[in-house]
Amino acid sequence: MTTFQPPAERIWWKTPLGKEEILWIGIALVWCLIMFFMMPFWHVYGKQNLSNEAYQTTPAKFKARVDEMVEKYQTGEEGGVPIVTPPAGSDIYLLGRLWQWYPILELEKDKSYRLHLSSLDWQHGFSLQPVNINLQVIPGYEMVIKLTPDQSGDFAIVCNEYCGIGHHMMLGKMIVKE
Repeated sequence: MTTFQPPAERIWWKTPLGKEEILWIGIALVWCLIMFFMMPFWHVYGKQNLSNEAYQTTPAKFKARVDEMVEKYQTGEEGGVPIVTPPAGSDIYLLGRLWQWYPILELEKDKSYRLHLSSLDWQHGFSLQPVNINLQVIPGYEMVIKLTPDQSGDFAIVCNEYCGIGHHMMLGKMIVKE
């Protein structure tokens, strides 16, 4: 008798297992162990997970830092949004608010930056397209990632977390120059 048939006795754990069941349980166990040990490997070598930092802040403090950066490094304007060109290796700030990413960042290719993200109002989703960078941007928290652009061009910043009636218009821009 195997577990494929109804148990003759009500003590189910004393029912012997069939060969097929033991084989599939073994395969599942081996696969689980492989996946368990591959997770740290993928994290370090797979470039799939961002190593980021998070700090508590207030919307007013974060906006003051963004405004300070804009005042110091503004090089132009596009559609009423300032274009900021900070020096390589600096801390750069990007804030999400209904329904805009502010400011437009102009970065240098193959130079590293520390990107600070926060929101002034609601939870937003930061998605840098077509690069696979996705983060949750939450008011009261400052997310920090190390960013080294390796391609030049214009990149879209999309809010991928529904944030209200103007969510579909919440687009930003990042420019990477040679």
